[in-house]
Amino acid sequence: MGRVSERVDTACRDSGAADEVRAGRRSRVLDWVRVGLLVAGLLCVVTGLLPRAEAAANMRRIGPLLLFLGSVIVLAELARRAQVFDVIAYRLAIIGRGYYAALFVLCVAFASATTILLNLDTTAVLLTPVLLALAVPARIPPLPLAMTTLWLANTASLLLPVSNLTNLLAADRVGLAGTEFAARMWLPQLVSIAATMLWLWVWYWRRGRRGVDRYLPPDPIRLADRRERVLLYVTGAACLVFIAAIPIVGDLIGVAALAAALVAVGAFAVLDRSALRLSLIPWRLLVFVVGLFLVVPTLGRFGLTDLMRLLIGADSGTAGVFRAAAAGAGLSNVANNLPAYTAGEAVIEPGRRDQLLALLIGTNVGSVVTPWASLATLLCLEFCRSHGVRVPFGRFVATGAVLAATATAGAVGALLLAS
Repeated sequence: MGRVSERVDTACRDSGAADEVRAGRRSRVLDWVRVGLLVAGLLCVVTGLLPRAEAAANMRRIGPLLLFLGSVIVLAELARRAQVFDVIAYRLAIIGRGYYAALFVLCVAFASATTILLNLDTTAVLLTPVLLALAVPARIPPLPLAMTTLWLANTASLLLPVSNLTNLLAADRVGLAGTEFAARMWLPQLVSIAATMLWLWVWYWRRGRRGVDRYLPPDPIRLADRRERVLLYVTGAACLVFIAAIPIVGDLIGVAALAAALVAVGAFAVLDRSALRLSLIPWRLLVFVVGLFLVVPTLGRFGLTDLMRLLIGADSGTAGVFRAAAAGAGLSNVANNLPAYTAGEAVIEPGRRDQLLALLIGTNVGSVVTPWASLATLLCLEFCRSHGVRVPFGRFVATGAVLAATATAGAVGALLLAS
């Protein structure tokens, strides 16, 4: 019997090692795709397919956005290293007391708040593995947790400019400060989250899907080491200060994120220098964004702009607003939401604020049908694979299509109602 158990353990370890190898290969493939996109963008500039003046203007536009994106990911990664997210997730599971309905509401609130306040990529990169790790000690089926972070990383990214890179671009285009942007988008955001909750419960969280009645509340995380407690408090405070600064700093959001990240870096430099590595800098994400903002304008000069103009049309009324959202959602699921937004933005006149915000809703909320529609979705799925969580493709597409249609239509209707 002991030899059988030993063989089973060995097989499990070998299977886990094989999963890690496969995940590493997929990650390297994605890295080559990102680098290839950047090289293609640079070739567009060198060959003159994209005029250098236009390329320089695009880089100046996204420079502050890259500063924000890089800084907030470093801040969030150090907060994860200090177990800020783990402590919150375990505490929420304890508060739920084994009841799935309570845990569902708490997880939705946690994922939504992380997306809204710290960017959707933070939810994808940091919250997904935390919740998947929570599934083991609490004996929670991992698929509902995975789909909660995956969907809400996209559908909860409407409220603030910092919630999504496309929001920062849209806020700049329509000239809305953080509080003004939130005033226009709070109702669409509420409708989007409500639709996400409905379909999450119907397809992933209800008793018939999860297969169990109760979960096991885990023991709380206790940090016995003084250095660990200090890092938890300092990085947690840095996150809170950054969140509090969001409605105040306006265009200097990148500087605020950098300052908060430097506080966390300083704490780790004193107490845990081994955590400070160059890999903290999200070069893959930054390379991807730079490449997109060189390749997509080039494609726009060779037909993409004409296609988006045809899809969106010239009507600036209610029909035109819904067409803009549908065009953004459709192109996002064919290609990716970031190029879909930038291509659509290029053909919408600056004065058509509702149409531009509807395009934003389509690209943010509607990009949940295909795995490649959103970078956040790709990141979530990578973590699911590395944790051995299978997301059935057919079910993913079918449920995502229903969510995209209902949440996008509802959010656009709320946008028109609020305006």
